[in-house]
Amino acid sequence: MKKQMIRLDKYLADMNIGTRSEVKVSIRKGLITVNQNIVRDSSAKITINEDMVSYNQIPVPYIKFDYYMLNKPAGFLSATTDQNQPTVLDLIDESHAKGLFPVGRLDKDTEGLLLITNDGEMAHRLLSPTKHVSKKYYAKIDGHVTEEDVKKFSEGLFLDKTFTTLPSLLTILHADSISEIEIIIYEGKFHQIKRMFEAVDKKVLYLKRLSMGSLQLDNELAPGTYRHLSKEELFKL
Repeated sequence: MKKQMIRLDKYLADMNIGTRSEVKVSIRKGLITVNQNIVRDSSAKITINEDMVSYNQIPVPYIKFDYYMLNKPAGFLSATTDQNQPTVLDLIDESHAKGLFPVGRLDKDTEGLLLITNDGEMAHRLLSPTKHVSKKYYAKIDGHVTEEDVKKFSEGLFLDKTFTTLPSLLTILHADSISEIEIIIYEGKFHQIKRMFEAVDKKVLYLKRLSMGSLQLDNELAPGTYRHLSKEELFKL
């Protein structure tokens, strides 16, 4: 296997130690060691996952991709930037935000699980229509959800001439004038769950994503907070 090498200043910038110009200053000051030896040459080549780089005596391992689980609150766009409204990346500490993007989207008023990463290949696998990755939601519905609705959802719903949903699993938690449900879908079209309930003459009042594939929302994450995925979670993905 070919060894991957990278300039020292790029290595440090990629690991968010600072901008390229800032890390060059740190290198000149002798704050950087490679294999416990001070290196003052910004262009020095580092062998990734072999050389041990430290900044001010603190080890700086090379991490190619970042993976965060965010409990998205309402009021944030699932986007990287927006001139007028806050986005989910505004919730991520700036030192962690390099190259990150949300995997898929949740509507602005939808809460819950959102994967944030800079791994485009994984994002493609999770979002590919051919993969049919499951997505589980909890919702409050304006209207009495019935077993007939469950049947219709299980057969696939015609939403318009371009889109009939795949069969979905609708579970009634509480049925009344305001119903509570859980639903598992295998696509993620624009406003899909809202449109599905509109197709049976009901309205979604509240929506929260609970899982995406094997990834389950951590119930200890308060809305607006995030954490790294565990090794086990990452392995399952």
